[in-house]
Formats: sequence, C-alpha cells, structure tokens
Amino acid sequence: MSAAPSTPGPSMSDSPWAPFAARVFRALWIAQLVSNVGSWMQTVGAQWLLLGHNAALVTLVQTASSLPVVLLALPSGVVADRFDRRSVLLVAQFAMLAVSGALAVLTFTDALTPTALLALTFVLGCGTALMGPAWQAIQPELVERRRLGQAAALGAVNMNLARAVGPALGGAVVAAAGAGWVFAFNAVSYLGIAAVLVLWQRPRTALPTGGNERLPAALNAGRRYVWNAPGVRRVLLRTTLFIPGGAALWSLLPLSASRSLGLGSGGYGLLLTAVGVGAVAGAFALPRIQRVLGVNGTLAAGALVFAAVLAVLATVRAPWLVTVALLPAGLAWIGVLSTLNAAVQTRLPGWVRARGLAVYLLVFQGGQALAAPLWGVVADWLGLTAALLVAGAVMLLSAASVRRWPLHDAEGIDPSLSDHWPAPPLVFEPGEADGPVLVSVVYRVAPDHRAEFTDRMSHVARSRRRTGALEWGLYQDGHDPERFVENYLVASWAEHLAQHHSRLTVTDRRHEERARALLVPGTLPEVTHAFAAGSGPVVPDRTEQAQYSSRSR
Repeated sequence: MSAAPSTPGPSMSDSPWAPFAARVFRALWIAQLVSNVGSWMQTVGAQWLLLGHNAALVTLVQTASSLPVVLLALPSGVVADRFDRRSVLLVAQFAMLAVSGALAVLTFTDALTPTALLALTFVLGCGTALMGPAWQAIQPELVERRRLGQAAALGAVNMNLARAVGPALGGAVVAAAGAGWVFAFNAVSYLGIAAVLVLWQRPRTALPTGGNERLPAALNAGRRYVWNAPGVRRVLLRTTLFIPGGAALWSLLPLSASRSLGLGSGGYGLLLTAVGVGAVAGAFALPRIQRVLGVNGTLAAGALVFAAVLAVLATVRAPWLVTVALLPAGLAWIGVLSTLNAAVQTRLPGWVRARGLAVYLLVFQGGQALAAPLWGVVADWLGLTAALLVAGAVMLLSAASVRRWPLHDAEGIDPSLSDHWPAPPLVFEPGEADGPVLVSVVYRVAPDHRAEFTDRMSHVARSRRRTGALEWGLYQDGHDPERFVENYLVASWAEHLAQHHSRLTVTDRRHEERARALLVPGTLPEVTHAFAAGSGPVVPDRTEQAQYSSRSR
C-alpha cells in the first residue's frame, strides 16, 4: 500500500472529503473508526461496572485513561521523532490488544476487581500515550500540507462518530450480555489499524533523521522549542483554561444519568450519543462558524455553550430535554478542540512536531486526568448539582479570558524547512560531540535604526533558542556604536549543524531578513564559531590554538 498522497482533480480541492483520495489516510480512518467505537464501548463498560461505588471511584476511570499521558507524553514524543513512527504505532496496537484481552478474560471469569479494572485501564492508557504523538505526527505524510486542516476535521468527525455509536452500542451490549463482551470487541478492534500499518510502504524520506540524540537532550530540545514559541504557548494556555470545566461533563455525566435522570446503561449510552451527534454536525459547521466569529470568537462561544449545558444538566430532570441540550455541547466541544488542534499543528516544524504535539496532548489529557477526580470529590462533598454549577462557572471564566489571552494570529507563520545557512568553512572537522560552541555574529547598524534593530533581534533570539541555543545575548560595542555583536551558545557541534540543516524554518529566515534589512548598506554579518579552550578539537599544526573561527555568512 503506497504512502504517497493521491492528487484528486480540482473539483475535490476544497471538499471536506478531499483527504480520502489518499488511500492510506482513507484506510487508516476507517480502521480508526472501528477502534474508537471499541474504546467508547469499553469506557461505558468500565464506568458501569463501578457505578455501585462512590462518585470519585467512577471518575477515576477517566483519570486512569488520561494520567499515562501526563507521565509518558514527552518520552513518547521523543520516540516518535527518533524512530520509525509506523513501528511505534504497531507496538502500541498490539500492546493495547493484549491488555483489552486480559480485561475480557478477567470479566468473563468474574475475577475483575475495581483495583484490577483501574490498573488495566491505566496500562491501556499507556498504549494510547505511546500512540498519540506518532499518530498526530504522521498526518503530513498521508495528505498534502494544504489539506491538513481538512484531515484534522475528518479526524474529529471520526472520534465523534465513534462517540455517537460506541456508547449506545456499549450500553446495549452491557445490558444484554455483560461488560466482558465490550472488552473483547475492543481487543479485536486494534487489528484493523495494525493491518493497515503493516501494508503501508512508508517512503524513506519520511524515516527519522534525528541521529543518536539521547533522551534527555531530545526532551530538552522539545522543551526549548515550546517555551520559545509564543504561538504554541498561547495554544497551551487556552487548552489549560478550557479543559478543567469541560472535563466535568465527561466525568459527571454517568452520575447524572443514574442519579438525577434514573437511566440505565442504555440511557447513558444515548446521552453520549447525543454529544457525538452534535460534534459530528459541528465538524461540518465549524468553517462557517469560524468565518462568522473568528478563531477567538469560536473559543469564547464554545465555552459559553458548554457553561449553559452544564447548568441544564445540573437543574433539569427530564431525560429528553437533557438529551437535546447535549447536542450543542458536542458542537461546542468539537469547535474548541478542532480550533486548538489546528492551531498547534500549523505552528510546529517537522523536526520537533511529535514532541510539540506531545506537550499539547500532555496539557489536554493531563488536564482531564487531574480534573476528573476533583469533580468527583466536589460531587461527593457538595452534591452533584453544585459540582455541575461550579463547573459551569469555570467555563464562564474561560470564555471571559479569551479577550485577555486570545490565540495569536497565525498569518505569516511558515514552519517549512529553510536550509538557508551555508556550511561553516572551518579549517578542521569537529566531532559531533565537540562543544559547547559559541557562535558570534557581528552586525553594523546605522544610527537611526539601532532601536528598531534591537526590537527585531528579539524575534531572532527566540529563533536561536527554539533551534538549540542554551544562552543568547546582544551587545553594542562601546568603542564603535555601529557595531553590534550577537552571541549564542550551543551545546555541541551536532546541535549547531542541526540548526544549519534541519531546524530552521521559513519563519526563522524571515525574522533574520527583517533584522538584517536595517544594516549599514553594503555590509554583511560576520560569523565566527568558537570552541571552549582546552576542550575543543585540535587543529593539525596549531595545537596551541584555543579558539577557531571562520567567516561564513
């Protein structure tokens, strides 16, 4: 099965279904739908088995599923950036198949205790954590870059179709045959994704090129990038402000179904189906909503709708009315999360994509893992109605905060690779581990442009730090005010070569060009590379030399 995206005719270029022209994407989407249905069936079965216990124990199912992301998201991102992502996904599929099979066997033999159920759910969550960054990161390999937004929307449709079908099917199966069968179906559902991955002929150009970067260094590289990317940080902030209140719906809905509405497992499944149907409708309405409200208006409106739905859930006791109210909840959920997911995808370059997405998944899933038991404790302490109203108030605060902390405009951001630095013509060949390396760049800036140059160099500073600089500074020569010196320190020669050839983006190049446009006409920056005295490589016939430099760009 070829991995090359198909090229449909012009009539499909703007269609929401255009990514389906790529065979691997289409096959994986279908297999993922089956697997997602199995996951939702399992969630219903697990929560229903615990309904005889206190509220906190029921909400721990969501925590057990999400907490592994907190622990493993960042290492999983490193694994997905360093190793063959297809192999990573296959390992995750077979591991989750084994765990779901164990849950089914224990349930059929009446040996499944609440502790064992939560423990195995946690292990299953570890497989999901391993799979998440790799799954997100392969999307640009399956469809053309211009269709990534449509692919993300179809991914959201997939999840919410599963939410529409899985809970209702799971509730019906639990009621008719018992929870063991939903666990068994979930185990079998992983085979479809595994089969597609085995047949996928991933192009060699997509294979990892990260070299032998060690785990701590790779983690630090991902952390540095996210910390010095204001656009990515703002996406993470908006996610942090939305998820705690949103998690209340998922963690408290089974309690509302059984205690407030008097529904059984089938009724609970229908409530989740209503959310899923609303989300599927929202996926197709989202482009129009964003055209009318804008990205930040969509975030604020989604939080307001969620607050209203939580209030209805807290005060209304008519099942049919609650079911109707959950339809816009699904629309709001998909509107907010699709907006945030698309925002982080468009801001991440390929070399750190999985690690950046891992941080996003960490905030998203970790927020749910931490908030879910908290809402259970609040429900036990203050009552279910009060817990839902408090969650609604949290969502109102989230909506109000959009004006203060909106998403940054992504116009002009281009994370495509830009290999625009020439190779430094040193008089020796350093080893990859040699370093640290001090890079100095000398600029000559006209007097009228000094303040503006300093301001534009702040963007260059973030670029340097994103791509590997441990320290950065800009200095003005006291004897020659036109002369500015930029110094930044990189941990090793390998890290600096990565800056040259695999980490710089078109956006980084544009920041450099904007700063250099203010230089004295006819002058060029002068670059030197220096190694720590006594620890750098030795140049033949110059053993007493402690610093080596080269003029390059």
